[in-house]
Amino acid sequence: MRFSKTLTHWYSNNKRNLPWRETQEPYRIWLSEIILQQTQVKQGLPYYDAFVNTYPTVFDLAKAEESEVLKLWQGLGYYSRARNLHATAKYVADELGGKFPSNYKALLKLKGIGDYTASAISSICFNEASAVVDGNVYRVLSRYFGMDTPINSSKGVKEFKALAQELIDAKDPATYNQAIMEFGAIQCKPKNPYCPICPFKDSCLAFNKNRIDELPVKIKSAKAKKKYFNFLVFISEDGKTILEKREGKGIWQNLYQFPLIETGNSMNLEVFKNEIENHKLTKGLHFELSLYNEDAIIHKLSHQHLYTKFWIVNMEALPVEGISVNKIKTFAVPILIGNFIESFNF
Repeated sequence: MRFSKTLTHWYSNNKRNLPWRETQEPYRIWLSEIILQQTQVKQGLPYYDAFVNTYPTVFDLAKAEESEVLKLWQGLGYYSRARNLHATAKYVADELGGKFPSNYKALLKLKGIGDYTASAISSICFNEASAVVDGNVYRVLSRYFGMDTPINSSKGVKEFKALAQELIDAKDPATYNQAIMEFGAIQCKPKNPYCPICPFKDSCLAFNKNRIDELPVKIKSAKAKKKYFNFLVFISEDGKTILEKREGKGIWQNLYQFPLIETGNSMNLEVFKNEIENHKLTKGLHFELSLYNEDAIIHKLSHQHLYTKFWIVNMEALPVEGISVNKIKTFAVPILIGNFIESFNF
């Protein structure tokens, strides 16, 4: 009880003024929580504002085309969040009459909603005493209680959830959950936490045993695989290019990209020109090839690192129907492609 009171008192004096804290409307709380998954507040805030302005209600989001949602999401990454966001909006609007489920267990059944998000929504919107456990909470609890159990192990997930549930203030779960997340975000930070002015410094085991940098414990993930991506940026004399929609499963599903050739290693101009001589879009045609970036752009994903080169393919006319380069910015593309489009002078 002392822990929760100290925490909520700190929160009342230090919390940031954020728009989703001014409401208990499930749609806006859900929207903010999905955006803030894997995303810091300063990056997610403009996206939250954009979504609320573009789609003020769950019905507005449900009516949107997926391509429009993906375009508005562009730059946030983890695009499955946007696809699930759209799918859940349609389900809530069409099947539930626009009303979100009012408890943790029912919320878990919605696409894209896991333990953390269900706990956040149910506590903030419906006052259910369901404790949130995210990266911030793991860090606070592991340091304060000196817990060595890896947070990304099945044992750790169970232990920390159980402890968080014991500590939550059942009378005001909304404030408590927001307080512990905020405390981890701005006070008990991953690096250089503000220990000298921390209200828990006298009782924090990590601080008193000089273990701040050791906790939380996390099992190291497998080394990311290297992949070599080569995008063909076609440009015709009439100012058109080629974009292809990614089909099938994957993090970039339904996003657009330039034609892609994946190779086993990084290639120079002479070798790569031979590589694409028999490509379906260049075979038998005259074209001029140049390399836009001599040094590969390294795009780091959680499970793989993409070593990327953009190859400019100039030709008189495209072999397929293209799009005007003036319209290229209207397509939803991965941030890797978006950055190139912004920097390249079509």
